[in-house]
Amino acid sequence: MADKKTAIVTGASRGIGAELVEAFLNEGYNVVATSRHVSQSWTASPSLLLVDGDIGKEETAVKTVETAIKHFDTIDVLVNNAGIFRGRPFTEFTTEDFNALVSTNLLGFLYITQLTVKQMLRQKYGNVVTITASSADQPIAGINGSVAMITKGGLNTIVRSLAIEYAKEGIRFNAVAPGIVDTPMHTNDSKDFLKTLQPMGKIGSIKDIADAVLYLSQANQVTGEVLHVDGGAHAGRW
Repeated sequence: MADKKTAIVTGASRGIGAELVEAFLNEGYNVVATSRHVSQSWTASPSLLLVDGDIGKEETAVKTVETAIKHFDTIDVLVNNAGIFRGRPFTEFTTEDFNALVSTNLLGFLYITQLTVKQMLRQKYGNVVTITASSADQPIAGINGSVAMITKGGLNTIVRSLAIEYAKEGIRFNAVAPGIVDTPMHTNDSKDFLKTLQPMGKIGSIKDIADAVLYLSQANQVTGEVLHVDGGAHAGRW
């Protein structure tokens, strides 16, 4: 199977992550999908391997990367999709909130990206796409996600730094920064309200995000980019 490209997708059980798994499979990739209970959402196949585990724990990253290398030889694309959001007034954020955000959003990026880059250095190529958030660049009044955006804004920053650090090694780093996306996270939210959170007055689809990730996976001259898929929300007040 070494003739096929391989993608790792984190946070792969539902929403954007599940759409990404489907999209890469449809593009002919082998996929290693991971999340806490990914094996309850997917059935493994010769082209799809599943790793259950908390992405904020190093052992999950080790198992996921080792699975990809053992079965598929290479890692062409890593999509850091796993992430959580907690919204509340700044003064009400707790240490538990902060630690949860850091564990999933930052350590979940750090561990698996470090291990993947080591493999990509051996290959002399590869690319990493990380899902961040439009509101890290353009906050929206009333969302109260300030502490969560410490993590998402940090990811936008490290993507640019790593793009420069590994440019001569043939490894690309980019981010997709979604606005409001129709995922299970918003099941109980008013659709009419959600439409007001971006200038085009629409709710993004998971396919919109997957299409952006696929583009960055194939765009050989694009690195260090934060691609906003948010109906223009990052551009300013509306």
